Amino acid sequence: MSGPQVRVRTAKDLRRERRRRPHSCWDHLIAAPLWPLHGVNLGTLLRTCDAVGACLAVPRLPWVPEALGRGNTLRHPACVHWTGNPTRWLEQQRARNSTILGVELAEESIRLGDLPAARQRTVMVLGHEQTGIPPEALDLLDLAVEIPMIGTGASLNVAVAGSLVLYRLAGLL
Repeated sequence: MSGPQVRVRTAKDLRRERRRRPHSCWDHLIAAPLWPLHGVNLGTLLRTCDAVGACLAVPRLPWVPEALGRGNTLRHPACVHWTGNPTRWLEQQRARNSTILGVELAEESIRLGDLPAARQRTVMVLGHEQTGIPPEALDLLDLAVEIPMIGTGASLNVAVAGSLVLYRLAGLL
């Protein structure tokens, strides 16, 4: 008994199905790891941003440009917004009527599976890998989302957590 035949799509097939040119800025969905700890996570998250049509917002720390340069395996420039003070930047995004969503374990968090796709400009905030989103920034969130886990760990790294939430917000999961 033979099952259905699986046809792997070629690189040419994939190119035909995707957008023709890279974007300069979609500005609808922004991933904001505003307190980064590991540069490798920024490069991974930058790649996910391209995959889902999002931009990346990062603070002006001395090591961030090099980390993004190493992590950008794309053949074109990526959409990166540079921020100053993270809390002030989030306040500015609220003033633009953006939804500010934090990936954080909080009593008010909704589960990732219950998160709807973004319908308006949304900034997804990711905290420090060890300490999370600082209290002054938590007060600026409209919504918090948590990623359920069965294992013994308390959280995923920033790149993995951010990628999962970005795919959900983009309506691709």
